[in-house]
Amino acid sequence: MSISSNAFEDEDIFIADILSKNKIIAMVGASKNWKRPSNFVMKYLQKHGYTVIPINPGNAGQYILDELCYASLQDVPIKIDMVNIFRPSEFCASITKDAISIGAKTVWMQLGIKNEEAINLGKKAKINVIYDKCPKMEHSRLSGALGLAGFNSRLISSKRPVVKKPPSASRNGGIVKTNELETLAIHAGTRPDASTGSRSIPIYQTTSFTFDDIDHAASLFNLQEPGNIYARLSNPTISALEQRIAALDDGLGACCASSGHAAQMLALFPLMEPGAKIIASSKLYGGSITQFTKTFKNFSWDAELVDVSDLDAVKDAVKDVSVKVLFAESLANPDGNITDITSLADIAHEAGIPLVIDNTMATQILCQPGKFGADLIVYSTTKFLSGHGNAMGGAVVDMGNFPWDKGRVFSKLTTPDSSYHDINFYESFGNHAFINYCHASVLRDLGSTMAPLNAYLTLIGLETLPLRMKQHMKNAELVANFLKDHPKVNYVSWAGFKENIYHELAKKYFKDGFGSVFTFSVNSGYEGAIKLVENCNLISHLANVGDTRSLIVHPASTTHRQLNNEQKEKSGVSDSIIRLSIGLESHKDIIGDLEGALSKI
Repeated sequence: MSISSNAFEDEDIFIADILSKNKIIAMVGASKNWKRPSNFVMKYLQKHGYTVIPINPGNAGQYILDELCYASLQDVPIKIDMVNIFRPSEFCASITKDAISIGAKTVWMQLGIKNEEAINLGKKAKINVIYDKCPKMEHSRLSGALGLAGFNSRLISSKRPVVKKPPSASRNGGIVKTNELETLAIHAGTRPDASTGSRSIPIYQTTSFTFDDIDHAASLFNLQEPGNIYARLSNPTISALEQRIAALDDGLGACCASSGHAAQMLALFPLMEPGAKIIASSKLYGGSITQFTKTFKNFSWDAELVDVSDLDAVKDAVKDVSVKVLFAESLANPDGNITDITSLADIAHEAGIPLVIDNTMATQILCQPGKFGADLIVYSTTKFLSGHGNAMGGAVVDMGNFPWDKGRVFSKLTTPDSSYHDINFYESFGNHAFINYCHASVLRDLGSTMAPLNAYLTLIGLETLPLRMKQHMKNAELVANFLKDHPKVNYVSWAGFKENIYHELAKKYFKDGFGSVFTFSVNSGYEGAIKLVENCNLISHLANVGDTRSLIVHPASTTHRQLNNEQKEKSGVSDSIIRLSIGLESHKDIIGDLEGALSKI
């Protein structure tokens, strides 16, 4: 925990309590420069009902954001609840001593600052100490604000949030802490509407949002405070979905996009630059292979496809200093290959690059890649997360653990951004830099925004995700076993079979099942595969997966048709392979339909 507390075991509840009770804050190291993080934080806290007294000897006697600045804590004539430190670590112990001497209840060391002596002084004096966190970010997260980015509050509530005031001082601020996926799938990100009390999140079908005044508008455009400007960048309905998806991965935050392909672009754009390279699994969805190896060349990005089960080959590939990303699918589409996430994470981090995992096929119910070292997680929300085949979308989850200022250079995040008055995203937002950049820059300029209606439909779908996945898994096992024993079937790729080469990896990384999207091969080759697909009367023939309905497709003639023969072979796609996505119908009817179709070949 980034806290030292004598009363609370849970970090989030502790911080919520601090923010509800510490109303008068002295900010040591406050800056007059509006582009400095301290100025951002001070302005945000003032906006949300706090009194913030600036402490800076160089500006003593002057005004910062309409508050008189003092040279030291001892000079402040009113009682201070909390001391917020914007000074390097070596100054924190002496500042903490001063804070104790004036009777402050809390010492808060800003994001990136930690001093053990200061922590021990606080413990000895029995005051609260927080370090390596930002009160602005924590307040925005814990108050359930649907602002610029969908950060995971890790808290849920059936109480309306109080608008523009610190969180309520009632029992735990009216909030509940849980890690249970069944609860998060229903509640995360969707507190009752503050204005109307609506228990279901409204569809905010609007292009833009009004500003309180000129200063409010400028603060939003300067990224000094979270909020909504224009629907291309953010929307409250979409932000609610982002919070829920991030919560299910126990990630820092998420950013949604118009499709799964758009989400891949969203994940990679902040990290890539002309001449940079992606190392990706050779066993990817065919459309992803085309996007990586063809379309991305228009950005002067290169992509090399590698068999990620060959860890030595992966190690050799990432040695190239132009490589910025390692990308794989947790459960590969279409053949059901399982990725050794921990091993890939170790290789990526040793090379100083992030590991990006597409978790669309498994979902958070089967696998949480962040727990095994993945840094960014990509979803096509069109699939299982929505679950009903009625809403396009994609999402990127940031676990918040990758140090963007170390390893290889990620200039978009770590150098001044001229489009935002030379703000350095990593300096200003710390581990929130990536998701903030996705909203503030990628969505702003590429415009791959999710529609609010699609976000709403996906939120509804997510409420039943844990239940649906259990039934998907139950049906998949029965169908896979039926096909395995059928004389006209060569093999079934389902990882649930003990003889499957991916079975042990699936047991390590997956829970409650082995996936409900898999392939099988028929003895009669291409013609037999086509005939089988065309003779299914219950199972829908279409290019999607993760639906409540069972779906079937022949990859060689559809989803992987654009690949050359070598790429098809590396992807595990042959002419006789058929992909199934097992739905929620009675397993008897699914098996009956396949049995009837097989009888025709």
